[in-house]
Amino acid sequence: MTPALRDRAFRWVADDVDSDTREELQSVLAAAMVGEPGAVADLADRMTGTLEFGTAGLRGPVRAGPNGMNVAVVVRTTAGVAAWLNQHGATSRIVVVGRDARHGSERFAHAAAEVLFAAGFDARLLPRPLPTPVLAFAVGHLNASAGIQITASHNPPADNGYKLYDDSGAQIVPPADGEIEAAIAEAPGAVQISRTLGVPVLGDEIVDAYLERVGSVPRGTARSLRVAATALHGVGAGVLVKALARAGFTDVHLVTEQSEPDPDFPTVSFPNPEEPGATDLLLALASRVDADVAIALDPDADRCALGIRERDGSWRMLRGDETGVLLGDYVLTTTDQPDPLVATTIVSSSMLGEVAAARGARYAETLTGFKWLMRAGEGLVYVYEEALGLCVNPDFVRDKDGIAAAVLACDFVASLKEAGRSPLDVLDELSVRFGVHVTDQLSLRVTDLSVRAELMSALRAAPPARLADSDVSTEDLLPRTDALRITGDGVRVVIRPSGTEPKLKTYLQVRQPPSEALAESRSAARDRLEALRSDVEALLANKRQ
Repeated sequence: MTPALRDRAFRWVADDVDSDTREELQSVLAAAMVGEPGAVADLADRMTGTLEFGTAGLRGPVRAGPNGMNVAVVVRTTAGVAAWLNQHGATSRIVVVGRDARHGSERFAHAAAEVLFAAGFDARLLPRPLPTPVLAFAVGHLNASAGIQITASHNPPADNGYKLYDDSGAQIVPPADGEIEAAIAEAPGAVQISRTLGVPVLGDEIVDAYLERVGSVPRGTARSLRVAATALHGVGAGVLVKALARAGFTDVHLVTEQSEPDPDFPTVSFPNPEEPGATDLLLALASRVDADVAIALDPDADRCALGIRERDGSWRMLRGDETGVLLGDYVLTTTDQPDPLVATTIVSSSMLGEVAAARGARYAETLTGFKWLMRAGEGLVYVYEEALGLCVNPDFVRDKDGIAAAVLACDFVASLKEAGRSPLDVLDELSVRFGVHVTDQLSLRVTDLSVRAELMSALRAAPPARLADSDVSTEDLLPRTDALRITGDGVRVVIRPSGTEPKLKTYLQVRQPPSEALAESRSAARDRLEALRSDVEALLANKRQ
């Protein structure tokens, strides 16, 4: 252990404001000083650098030290946010602070609110652990200058995070993230930052106001529907049931084992509806109760996944692109907005653009992330991203909203049921008209983030010339974003480092032209997607050597 590492640890301990993390870091430091195996590496990982404040805010493991989520980090971060808000003339205005039910969330939310209160802001806490969309709604509803949600969304149980919304109610975009990070770097040690107790706590009227607006989301009148749902041990179950009831859907069955918040997420390996096995209990429940639709929220309820019954009676979860296009088409065929705009991202299915053109709507494609989607343009009525993010209500929530998406999905399925149809029928019709679009994703999880940068450099230096039996060309999306887009006849690949997880993500799409021979088109598309996947896997393996 170097003297510099030891001294950094001593300084952090001296500045820490939380006795638990102070003792935790002291224990790690003591172990490192006596040479316990792995202790020096552990200490170095905690002390080398800090959690980076990006456009998704902070995310990291709950642990002591500057490179973790803890009270001291939250205090210094909030001091930086307060300084940034002051620089932009927001002094004394409302800032709303919410939280999920993860480890540390309550302490972190109170610490953030206390720093803001002491800095002269009208800080207000949400009344209890609540979905992130409620916080995003509260920013606009209360005309706040900012909102902070303590959440790690669908990250593993060990993590927590800090998400910031600006006065528009949307997530921040550059250069705000860089300005805030600079302000955080200038903040003193946490022990020197003022905090004031007694932050006002909002009542349930804020939740009621949100539910009132969500209850108005449905566009049809059919209400005969049986729903199976899960909150994946997160904070969405109670609000979801109330939102569905406001909209007229009362036959709702919850996965009992996953309905109460539990920060350890005991029944799932990863609390993400996209992960294999995460929705097994939900689909079993849907089959058991003979549901019409299955709904899975992620732990902070900003994402929504749908499950449907196949024609053979089995159940499966729709892919994010399937749900995104289905609901997008439903919005466009029912909206009364003149000259409506829909949007998705560069990594999502391109089918929404074809649907929009056929419906006489405008279409935008943005960089990944809802921070960009919600700024796609005027007249926005709907946005989605393939990772289960949906916003069906941009007029009052400027972020993904799994609760409102679930309500609209129930409205959609109930309308189809009344007409003797199912989502499968609509998927078939869209595929015949606009072509079969199949998508998939490869994720390379890394422990050393430098591996991602090395792979991107290698791909830029020598991009592929051919994939899935097609000649392809590569477009470097720098400086807009760190991504490569590879396209050929009916194929598209986008490769980028994840902004929230230690992964290199690769997004695959194959498109077969419109055809009445749907079964053959789907089979050909699946075969070509498998060939594309194999070629990309081989490409990445070769570049990693």
